[in-house]
Amino acid sequence: MRSTLLYIFAIVLVNYAFTVVPIFFLPGGEAWSPVALIVGFIFVIRDYAQREIGHKVLLAMLAGGAISWFTADPAVATASICAFFVGELLDWTVYSFTRRPFSQRVLLSSLVGAPLDSAVFMLMINMFSVPSVIIMTSSKLLGALAVFFLTMRREKKSAAGVV
Repeated sequence: MRSTLLYIFAIVLVNYAFTVVPIFFLPGGEAWSPVALIVGFIFVIRDYAQREIGHKVLLAMLAGGAISWFTADPAVATASICAFFVGELLDWTVYSFTRRPFSQRVLLSSLVGAPLDSAVFMLMINMFSVPSVIIMTSSKLLGALAVFFLTMRREKKSAAGVV
C-alpha cells in the first residue's frame, strides 16, 4: 500500500506545485513551469502502485485528483484529472496487457502515455508550447529510464538466482 499512497500524495503535491511555483517565459515567449521537470516520477510511481493494487490504480488516480481539487487551483486539478485520465489510461493499458518484464513495461508504458498526458495538461492550463511538452515528457521518460535500468538489473539478478 506504500506505493499507492505515495502515488496519491505525488499527484496532490505536483498539482499544488503547479499552483504555487512561478511560471517562467522562454526566449520565444512560451510559458514554462519548472514543475514540468519533476512530474516524470509520477508515471513510474503509478507502475509500482499498480503492482500493489492492480487495476484499482485508476481509483487511486481519481483520489489524487479529487484531493487536488481542494489543495490546488481547481483549474490545475481539472487539467490534471483529464491529463491523467488520458495518459494514465494509455500507460495502464500498456502496463496491464503486455507480457513483458516489469522493467520493460515501465519504459513502454511511459513512452506511450507521457507525451499525450503532457500535451493535454499543458493545453488545459493554457501553457501549451512545444518546449514545455518536450521538457515535461522528457522528465517523465528520464524517470522511466532510471527505473528501467534499476529494475532490469534486479530482474537479471533474480533470474540468475542472486538476491
